[in-house]
Amino acid sequence: MPNRDELRMSNMKSISHFEIIDITKLSEYEKYVYKCLASMPFRRYSGRQEYLQKAIPRGFHKKLLILNGGVVGTIEYAPADVSGYPITGNGVIVMNCVWVLRKARGHNFGKLVKDMVKSERDAAGFATISLEIPWSPWFRKCQIEKLGFKPVDSIRVAHRTEHKGQVFNIYLMWMPVTETAKLPGWDRRRLLEGETFCLAHPLYRPQVWKGNIFEAK
Repeated sequence: MPNRDELRMSNMKSISHFEIIDITKLSEYEKYVYKCLASMPFRRYSGRQEYLQKAIPRGFHKKLLILNGGVVGTIEYAPADVSGYPITGNGVIVMNCVWVLRKARGHNFGKLVKDMVKSERDAAGFATISLEIPWSPWFRKCQIEKLGFKPVDSIRVAHRTEHKGQVFNIYLMWMPVTETAKLPGWDRRRLLEGETFCLAHPLYRPQVWKGNIFEAK
């Protein structure tokens, strides 16, 4: 017989209602435009503000997954030339982030990626990064592969300030949607600088840090 937790999950699935909302220009969801679902306070820090001012007019989108009225997932993407990563390519849309809370698993939330693909009908393909970092559960390669992306390049790096001595891989991930789509590229030199568009990102570089925050191995 099913236990109490199994019955609860079964009932949740049978009555659940979800929707995907583009919040890019919705003031009532402003805090989610500036932050992800990480448990950290909302503030309009300059790195994020500068990125949004540049990216929103040129095709940036931030969407939320709402389950039974609560926010349980998010996806963020933009054309390659205004993405959060140094990824290049004609007709390439770059997924900056995708995240679904653990409590919401089991509801086929690959729909966030499917919604992105459906919304960007002129795209040749979609790119992102994945990581193999022992101390972080985010952007894991196996998770990104389950969403339909495949690795096409990688770089081995070490952090200069945290977890010294631990080396990890950063992968360039690719999901073409047209037969003529060409592989994206990336700027390894800029990748070593770290990113500034999200405070919670494993590759984040603090504003006070000067120079590269990663070194190639």
